[in-house]
Amino acid sequence: MKKLFLAASVAAASLASAAFADGHGITVGVSWSNFQEERWKTDEAAIKGALDAAGAKYISADAQSSAAKQLTDIEALIAQGADALIILAQDKDAIGPALDAAEAEGVPMIGYDRLIEDQRTFYLTFDNKGVGRIIAQSVTAAQPEGNFAIIKGDKGDPNAGFLLEGMMEVIADDVASGKIKIVGEAFTDGWKPDNAQKNMEQILTANNNMVDAVLSQNDGMAGGSIAALEAQGLDIPVGGQDGDHAALNRVARGTQTVSVWKNSRDLGKKAGEIAVALAGGTAMADIDGASTFSGGAKGVEMNAILLDPTPITKDNISAVIDAGHIAKDKVCEGAMDGVAGC
Repeated sequence: MKKLFLAASVAAASLASAAFADGHGITVGVSWSNFQEERWKTDEAAIKGALDAAGAKYISADAQSSAAKQLTDIEALIAQGADALIILAQDKDAIGPALDAAEAEGVPMIGYDRLIEDQRTFYLTFDNKGVGRIIAQSVTAAQPEGNFAIIKGDKGDPNAGFLLEGMMEVIADDVASGKIKIVGEAFTDGWKPDNAQKNMEQILTANNNMVDAVLSQNDGMAGGSIAALEAQGLDIPVGGQDGDHAALNRVARGTQTVSVWKNSRDLGKKAGEIAVALAGGTAMADIDGASTFSGGAKGVEMNAILLDPTPITKDNISAVIDAGHIAKDKVCEGAMDGVAGC
């Protein structure tokens, strides 16, 4: 009887292990820093899709831009049975205690879109330096010289630094020669459009409206900057990123030069797949497509995947329409002549 019981137990454990490896029985917790931003809803749908396909369960929490709340959120996700965590960090430094709590429970972690510079997390994002380069390249193609303003993201987000590095790789020589003059540069709390608008207003006031181009680090802030510019009757090149629907329509209308589209469907799908693999016991280094990354401020070597972004201008708006990211009538409303896809 003992032998039969042992054999039955081993068989049951083997079946459970096989199911778990397939994704069935796995719960993935997602901690969002600020779910109110438009793009995170697209990311969430893609994560859910990948988890559904694997038979895994999705649970989540929204920190509402509070680093303190995010810590309690992650503790709650662990208590709810999360077998892996996807973390969009509000603050890269304040997140430390949550990582400790997850490690203590053996819960693997993915630093989603924003760097958490810790070897215990798998870093999944787009090439943010590349995004910064594309924004600067697109804007300088339209306005190669003059007075530039840089509207940066939140000071606590490493992406703001990566984006700036990419931008400066493009314009540094022209800044050194005096061809381009940076007349204003400001961090924007929470990446919020209204804060960006205030920053842009202050830069315009300080320079008697003598600004020729704006490098904005995302589309929401580009929208805030454009509102400040339009209030002063200014129509100048402005770059952004994220492929926000409103921004893509501004590109079609000609009020925004470029929106660098990071197809969050791809990022979310990949995050769901990696989370299931990690929860099933796959080592971070063995994740398909993983490479090493050490470009953070501390130079910590991490396992990572960096996806390639796509610049969207008036010449290729058809790309986001064809991909189903936005409906043609929505992006093309009020479009200027010659917009590809409209």
